[in-house]
Amino acid sequence: MTADKGVESAAGRRSSDSDRQDRRSGRSGRPVLAAAAGATKRFGELLAVDRVDLAVTAGEVVGLIGANGSGKTTLIRMLLGLVAPTAGQLRLFGEPPSRRTRARLGYVPQSLGLYEDLTVAENLAFSAAAYGSSEAVLQGELAEARDLLVGELPLGLRRRAAFAIALGHHPDLLVLDEPTSGVDPLQRARLWETIRASAEQGAGVLVTTHHLSEAEQCDRLVVLASGRVVAAGTLDEVVGDATAVEVRTPTWEAAFATLDLAGLPVSLVGRNLRVPGAHPGRVGRLLAEAGVQAEVASVPASFEETFVTLAS
Repeated sequence: MTADKGVESAAGRRSSDSDRQDRRSGRSGRPVLAAAAGATKRFGELLAVDRVDLAVTAGEVVGLIGANGSGKTTLIRMLLGLVAPTAGQLRLFGEPPSRRTRARLGYVPQSLGLYEDLTVAENLAFSAAAYGSSEAVLQGELAEARDLLVGELPLGLRRRAAFAIALGHHPDLLVLDEPTSGVDPLQRARLWETIRASAEQGAGVLVTTHHLSEAEQCDRLVVLASGRVVAAGTLDEVVGDATAVEVRTPTWEAAFATLDLAGLPVSLVGRNLRVPGAHPGRVGRLLAEAGVQAEVASVPASFEETFVTLAS
């Protein structure tokens, strides 16, 4: 059984001492379910994760946001005890990751962790037996597909099956690595409904994504770039007072080419241009020197624009 696919049965809960310790360290009195302090991982010369601090408490959704290669998956695998850290401290339910602590969480890796040569029902039965829990009830499309091989299902339905199996034993912590990657907007919305419902029922959720639009679905964000935390907090706290330059011009093609040539991260929004993190004076001068007439103003930045600035 592989670490990604396998789940081991385990008995018991944390001690009352651990309960008290978790509650003392949680946000607003909520117990800390997963935590990293100075987590670091090197692969040879590559520093994949660099001194990352992270905490997930009960009943909240923490979004681990970053581009591909930013260290999100490596951090999660360290937190679950699947990869040994080079330095730092990782905790699940107040103690080092182990089979016993992993039995209290539901994990959906990027690979989904399903056996494609088994049916949906067989995958669910295997998970229930491994966790020592009762088998969850399949509903809707999953109930209709219960006797189909997982490998024959469309990606959206495979992801829903992975969610159902991860939630089947009612975990205290849900860890999701790129759970909405490759699915259409409707399927993404359905998966996020499941994520939010889990948090509302008291589970902590740690979810990674490179879809910046999904940041608003999270209670708190930890933004990674090149393995380091470059921002953390609520969406409003991360964006803060960041600004972008908005450019209004009838000749937006010429304006875009000018700013792009100058190495600025320019984007087209409707018929206007946006340049995150730039100074309006510089943008105005560049356009004037190129003979482009335009109105230039400083405006509040979006999260996507803030991320571009943070990650650069």
